[in-house]
Amino acid sequence: MRIAVTGGTGKLGRHVVARLGSSGHEVVNLDREGARGDGFMRVDLTDYGQVVDALSGARDGDQPAVVDALVHLAAIPAPGLVPDIETFRNNIITTFSVFHAAIRLGVRTIVYASSETVLGLPFDTAPPYVPVDEEYPARPESVYSLVKHLEETMAIELCRWHPDLAITALRFSNVMDQSDYAEFPFDSDPRARKWNLWGYIDGRDGAQAVEKALMHGATGFDRFIIASPDTVMTTPNAQLLDEVFPGVPRRGDIGEHTTLLSIDRARRVLGYEPQFSWRDKDVVRA
Repeated sequence: MRIAVTGGTGKLGRHVVARLGSSGHEVVNLDREGARGDGFMRVDLTDYGQVVDALSGARDGDQPAVVDALVHLAAIPAPGLVPDIETFRNNIITTFSVFHAAIRLGVRTIVYASSETVLGLPFDTAPPYVPVDEEYPARPESVYSLVKHLEETMAIELCRWHPDLAITALRFSNVMDQSDYAEFPFDSDPRARKWNLWGYIDGRDGAQAVEKALMHGATGFDRFIIASPDTVMTTPNAQLLDEVFPGVPRRGDIGEHTTLLSIDRARRVLGYEPQFSWRDKDVVRA
């Protein structure tokens, strides 16, 4: 397929562009920053006209070719990086622009980055149970997370308007590169990483989830938690929960180090199976 990836220069985007390219897809990277060539196009994604032009394939010297699918990763990536109003303005306008333009151009497969934050991060109010999953209502606790929740709501309504449309929201955990693992584990303070239940996602596995979602084939809206299979700790889960979330119900078997961000549904429905961990023997640590 010919696939547009917004934010393809970002931390997760680089892995997605590489994986889709290695699978034989033609990838167009739509971002504010990037190197000339290799499918990169500099686009202000809050400008609807630029988005339509880019997704339709229009550029000097090329015959326009509308992309077959859209992967939307571009955003201000976390709370607190800019004032709240700019987080809201940039992220909601960007997402509406790329969704609306893609749909108007006939694109019917969209995969995009939602966020683990909609689960209630930073869990200053304890989660309803662990492992957390997709079954309880969104609990945004920041403007950044509120936008992610509104984006999911928007996607639900767009799929209702267009029954042949597929939009998949991937609720990514904290994205890590292999070089980040020099700082692991975080055992010195169990509360330092309680904000996302000690979770993370290796960028390479995040890219796998994107590709699986693109190939899934089901129409309508769906959402999946995407995390690595383990925690960022060597401290056992039972000890972490006893200390930080002692009153939170535990569902099923809680493994010693298995993720407390449930990826069961992504495994079952998408065939997602993470391959990488900071515990891998080839990881170099300080």
